[in-house]
Amino acid sequence: MDSIHKVRSISIWIFIIPFLAINSCLIIITNFHELFPNKEDILHGIIIPYIDGGASISRTARVFPTYLIFKPAMFLTAYLLIKYWLYNRSIVQMINGDHKNIKKFLFFGIGSAICLIIHSIFLGIKFDHDLYKLFRRVVMLVFIIFEIVAQAYLVAALYSFRSKLLKFINPNILKIKIYLVSILIIIAIISIPIISLPGNVFMGLNLKFFKHALEWDYFLGVISFYLLTFLMWKKN
Repeated sequence: MDSIHKVRSISIWIFIIPFLAINSCLIIITNFHELFPNKEDILHGIIIPYIDGGASISRTARVFPTYLIFKPAMFLTAYLLIKYWLYNRSIVQMINGDHKNIKKFLFFGIGSAICLIIHSIFLGIKFDHDLYKLFRRVVMLVFIIFEIVAQAYLVAALYSFRSKLLKFINPNILKIKIYLVSILIIIAIISIPIISLPGNVFMGLNLKFFKHALEWDYFLGVISFYLLTFLMWKKN
């Protein structure tokens, strides 16, 4: 079961690499101000964006030198994501044969990785044009949608033949993954129309800090899927 071993190994790095990257960017931009040639880029004070929404992920990662950490990390994560979905295809085919969800989770999974690459390439490039800003917003939105849809199709596939997986997985972790994906879908349906709006004001409310905190927390939820993958598959 080489594919299972590889999925288990890759999944933990898909969690660790982006988590360390964005939090390293946050620590650097708030504490190591001497590294930034442009002092307008630095952030002051104690910021816990998961709670207070004090800064967006792009705000901490799009400037020099933090993008030297963020961009390579995202490129590596995207590469690992492509390998992850390909190995999952092998696992499903190996244990259950052909399945109606294989092409679906493969398409959306690899598509999300490509969107992550495109987003990382253009992050930090300043071009004051409405179409460019719309393009970046659409790419990020498509990445989120594709990632969640891929995760949903994969857990649905695994759950459909869960009886064949009992000697390979912890079934309780599979159930937790289903709950996690369900929560992410519900939050996305509720939040995407709001965060997609231009500006930070909606019905008289300032949404800036809400958008930032949601971004960080949602990011954590998305990559936690891969931590659960590592915990789900049995080591031996």
